[in-house]
Amino acid sequence: MFTATIFLPLIGAIIAGFVGSRLGNRFAQLVTVLPMLASAILACVILYTVGFEGQGETVHLFTWIDVGTLEISWALRFDTLTAVMVFVVTVVSAMVHVYSIGYMSHDPHIPRFMAYLSLFTFFMLALVTADNFVQMFFGWEGVGLCSYLLIGFWFEKPTANAAAIKAFVVNRVGDFGFLLGILGVFFAFGSLDFDTVFAAVPGVADQSFNFLGADVHMLTTVCLLLFIGAMGKSAQIGLHTWLPDAMEGPTPVSALIHAATMVTAGVFMVVRLSPMFEFAPVALTVIVFVGGTTAFFAATIGLTQWDIKRVIAYSTCSQLGYMFFAVGVGAYPAAIFHLMTHAFFKALLFLGSGSVIHGMHDEQDMRRMGGLFPKMKVTGTLMWIGSLALAGVPVLAGFWSKDIILESAFAAHTGMGLYAFWAGIAAALMTAFYSWRLLFLTFHGKTRADNHTFEGVHESPPIMIAPLLVLALGAIFSGYLAKEFFVGDGMEAFWGTSILMLHNVIEDAHHAPKWVAQLPTVMAAIGIAGAWLMYMLRPSWPGKLAALIRPVYQFVFSKWYFDELYDMMFIRPSFYLGRGLWKSGDGAVIDGVGPDGIAAATRDIAGRAGRMQSGYLYHYAFAMLIGIVLFASWFLFGFFQ
Repeated sequence: MFTATIFLPLIGAIIAGFVGSRLGNRFAQLVTVLPMLASAILACVILYTVGFEGQGETVHLFTWIDVGTLEISWALRFDTLTAVMVFVVTVVSAMVHVYSIGYMSHDPHIPRFMAYLSLFTFFMLALVTADNFVQMFFGWEGVGLCSYLLIGFWFEKPTANAAAIKAFVVNRVGDFGFLLGILGVFFAFGSLDFDTVFAAVPGVADQSFNFLGADVHMLTTVCLLLFIGAMGKSAQIGLHTWLPDAMEGPTPVSALIHAATMVTAGVFMVVRLSPMFEFAPVALTVIVFVGGTTAFFAATIGLTQWDIKRVIAYSTCSQLGYMFFAVGVGAYPAAIFHLMTHAFFKALLFLGSGSVIHGMHDEQDMRRMGGLFPKMKVTGTLMWIGSLALAGVPVLAGFWSKDIILESAFAAHTGMGLYAFWAGIAAALMTAFYSWRLLFLTFHGKTRADNHTFEGVHESPPIMIAPLLVLALGAIFSGYLAKEFFVGDGMEAFWGTSILMLHNVIEDAHHAPKWVAQLPTVMAAIGIAGAWLMYMLRPSWPGKLAALIRPVYQFVFSKWYFDELYDMMFIRPSFYLGRGLWKSGDGAVIDGVGPDGIAAATRDIAGRAGRMQSGYLYHYAFAMLIGIVLFASWFLFGFFQ
């Protein structure tokens, strides 16, 4: 059962990828969707047996690397943390696979798309079931590769190609830090096996190493390097710029990669390594700061975007910030709790936006929408549910998971914890506002679409609506059903040894003041009311406000100028340096002196020699005479010497 859950998506990907185009689109869809559904059902069974019955297991498949003292096995580690992640990945991926049958029905490359989806799912499952750092890195790089292929799936679009390359390059920056962190783990512990490393952490916790004449705390350095990898995958501030551009891929890709799976890999990685991070408080403080800043920063940008998918993308970036500052204050179960609930309602919102785009004939600009609810009642209702959950409205899924994160940050009683708490409160207000801004601009009020487009608006087919209904159930009930086990009284029995918390900050969070628990709901209500006032009651106000604070609005609309800053600091100097090395170094020096120079000199000598071939006999006789004189002179002088 354990092995089949992981490898069924790989089998479907191989079959669809190699023979799907010959056997037809329907075959490619069936051979990927059916194994994915089977994997999701098995994942539900695994979650019950491992998480609720405590029957964890490690399945050893084979020895992968055996060099000197380094032995790496391929083993599937199934504890509660893995079981939750496998459940989330397979269920959301199965719904995306089913949804793709309808959404991609007119695409000419269906087998390739379905193969990429299943292959991505396999790599993600390989990542979350890893029993060592090398296996985790294998899955880590595998999902990076598949994200490149899926974001650039419509390769005939220059913007899609550029977005795929940008995602690949930005993630390489983070992955370099991750790789250095893995090397640091081997340097510090002499092993890359999780259990071996975790057992040795207390003995290494106080050790330092010399770097450039300074003593540096070893575990803090290793954990910060590993966190850089998490920042890249999970789009934290500084390495976030790839995520919004990745919306150039098909909408099912956005739901799978950028809502529930790849972008949460960084959160999972840090939680999996909680036995290391718990002994590196400086690294945890950095994580709190980065997470809190990302939650606030991304929410501000979501207020100003017009592309329906980009609004949801920045919302994802912001919610990932919540997960990270939960990790930073030591509330690891709360982070995974929000990861799980967020997967349902954010995948619902992405697929719902895809339904809108499908019904609007590929229109994504909310300024050309409005008044769609009468024509798309099911999609509109489901997106309302997703937005309510995202805003943390009682008693939907996001309410339970977001509140416990904010309460944990407050209960940490640290300066950085309070910073994250207030950043999260501000983000909660903005989240509610931009969520209802999206709903009002898309489904309500007067339509701004042209008559031809509006008349053609239609509800999506049942094959696309059915997955939305399943995800909506998760967005409604998952928080209430799971809270007791994830962050309640049954937390310790549920998580077992899969997560280490030296201090149970979640227990402190349950005793936080009432106003701390009530404030996020108040902020959500204010945000919803503000969006209704600005976009329904007084629709002229947003334009006037934007004009009134034009510099601030432009700064936020331009995404805090991160892209422009990176273009100035890295891209232009790199192009300048590359062109200089190409033209001056490679062209002028290496080729100019080397092969091109030799060839030019040979051509010049040959040309001069060629001009001596005049065709006159006396010229040749004269040349021969000169040759004889030179030869005789050399002979005579050489002889007498």
